[in-house]
Amino acid sequence: MRRLVSIVLMLSGVALLTGLTATGFQKSSGPAADGVGGNWTRQEVQVLGSLHIKEAASPPADPSNKFEKQPAAVSLGQRVFSDPRFSSNGQVSCASCHDPKKQFQDGLALGKGVGTGTRRAMPIVDLGHSPWLFWDGRKDSLWAQALGPLEDSLEHGGNRLAYAHVLQANYRSDYEAIFGTMPDLIRLPRNAGPNGTPEERAAWNRLDAKRRHQISQIFANMGKAIAAYEKTLRYGESPFDRYVDGVTKQDPAALQALKPQEINGLRIFIGKGECVTCHGGPLLTDQAFHNTGIPPRDSDKPDLGRSAGLAKVLRDEFNCLGRFSDAKENDCEELRFLSEASHDMDGAFKTPSLRNVALRPPYMHAGQIASLEDVVRHYRKAPAAVVGHSERKPMQLSEKEVQDVVAFLRVISGPIKEVPPQK
Repeated sequence: MRRLVSIVLMLSGVALLTGLTATGFQKSSGPAADGVGGNWTRQEVQVLGSLHIKEAASPPADPSNKFEKQPAAVSLGQRVFSDPRFSSNGQVSCASCHDPKKQFQDGLALGKGVGTGTRRAMPIVDLGHSPWLFWDGRKDSLWAQALGPLEDSLEHGGNRLAYAHVLQANYRSDYEAIFGTMPDLIRLPRNAGPNGTPEERAAWNRLDAKRRHQISQIFANMGKAIAAYEKTLRYGESPFDRYVDGVTKQDPAALQALKPQEINGLRIFIGKGECVTCHGGPLLTDQAFHNTGIPPRDSDKPDLGRSAGLAKVLRDEFNCLGRFSDAKENDCEELRFLSEASHDMDGAFKTPSLRNVALRPPYMHAGQIASLEDVVRHYRKAPAAVVGHSERKPMQLSEKEVQDVVAFLRVISGPIKEVPPQK
C-alpha cells in the first residue's frame, strides 16, 4: 500500500508538470527574477521547487523487508555487496557492475560479469523510491532485485546453495545476529539451485522441500541485507539545486550557481523540450516505463522491455506476495492489480534518474548512445520505434538549444551520500 500511495503522489506531480508544458506557462503578476537570464513566472518557480533534491524525502519503508532499518543488516549488506566470493569464478561482486567509484555503475554499454549481458547496468542510487527495478521492472523490491544477478549465468553465475555455504563460512555470526539461527549445511553438496546448470538443478531437485526452503530463505535474507545497504545511497545537492534555492528564496549569491547557457537549457528542459514530463520530481524520473524509439542492439531479436518484465515480476517467487516476503497481502496492491504482459508496453523501458547523468555515459538501456548531445538529438528527431510505438514526436530545437540542454544536464550532478536508516 505504501508504494501505491507513493505512485499516486508521483503521478499527480507528473500531471501538473505535463499540464504546464503542454499548455505553456502563463505569465503571472510579480514574476521572480533569476538575476541572470530573465524572469521566472510563479508557475515556473513552482515547477523548479518540485525538482529540488530536498523534496526527495527519505525512501518509504518496504514492508516486504522488515530488516532494512537494522544497522547490522546495512553493515552485512555492504560487505556482501563488495565480496567477489559470491560468484561462480570468485571475481564478480555487486560492486563490479555498481562501482562506488563510478557512480555505482560500470561505464560500459553492456554489463559484464562472468559473461557479457544484453543491457546496461543501471545506477542504484536512491532506488528506494522506485516501485519497480531493472530496465523492464521485473522485480518489485530492492532485495528481490539484488538476487537476480546472483543467479544469472552472465552476471554472478552462481547458485543458492553455494552462496549459503559462503555466508555460513564467512558471515555466520553476523547473519545469525540479524536473521536467527542458520541451519547446518555441512552435509549438503557445494552447489545446487533451481536456476543453475543442469547439474546444479539436479542436485537441487534431490534435496527435500524443507531443505530447499531453508536455502532459499538464506538467499532471500542475503538480498534483504544487500538492499538495506543500497537503500542508504542518496543523491546530494547539485549546482542546479543551489540555483533553485536562489530562485525560490531570492538569494543573489545562489543565483550565480548556473551560467546563462545552463539557465536557458533549464528553460527548455521544463518548457518546449517537455523533458520534465518524464524526468520530473526531485530524482528527475517518473519511475515509469516509456517507448522513446531507442533502436535495439539486435534488430532481429528486439528487446521487448516492460511487456516481458510484467510477466516475470508476477511469477517471481521473491515478489511482494511471495513466501519470502515480510509484507501482508494488503501491502502489495501494485502487484495484486498488475496486468499480464501488454503489447502497449512493447519496447518500453524504465525512465532512469537524470541525477549525475553527465558522469555515467553511455546512455539508454543497452548503451546505444554515447553522448548526452546525441541523446538530446535523438529526442529532437524522434525516430519511429523498431518494436512497439514510440511516444515521442519531433521537436523544433536548434543545435544551439541542444547544446544548452546538455549544458544544463551537466550541472545536475552532486555527491553520493550514505544516509543511515531512520527508525
